[in-house]
Amino acid sequence: MAANPVLVDSSFYITLSRRGFDPLRALAVTAMERDLAICGVVRCEVARGIRNPNIRAQFTRFWDVMVNVPTDNRIWTSAEELLWSLDREGKTIPLTDAIIACCALRIDATVLTYDQHFSFVPDLKTTDRLD
Repeated sequence: MAANPVLVDSSFYITLSRRGFDPLRALAVTAMERDLAICGVVRCEVARGIRNPNIRAQFTRFWDVMVNVPTDNRIWTSAEELLWSLDREGKTIPLTDAIIACCALRIDATVLTYDQHFSFVPDLKTTDRLD
C-alpha cells in the first residue's frame, strides 16, 4: 500500500462506540486503501471495556488481520527515553500513550486518535479523522 499505515488508538474505538457508531465499519473502508495497525496496549484498553462476548470476538477477528506492532525491549526503551525527555520539557503523558506512540514511530504510522497527549510526541504524525 502506498500511504503510511494508520495505528488506531483506543480513543478512536471508544469515542465512536460511545457515539453509537461501529468503529470497525468505519475502519473497514480505510483498510481498503491503507494498512491498519494495532499494538497490545490498544487491544487491551479497548477489549476490557467490551461487555458483549460476540462483539469482542468481532473486534478480535478484525485486530488479528491488522499489522501488529510488538512491544519488544526496543519499544520499552524508546518509551522510557520519550517519557524522560517529555518530563524534562514539563510535558506529561501516560505510559500507555508513550508505548502507542513508539509503536507508531517504529512503523512510520499515523496515529488515528482523539487524545491530545500524542501532540507532545516529536515527529509523530496524528489525525482525528478517516480520509
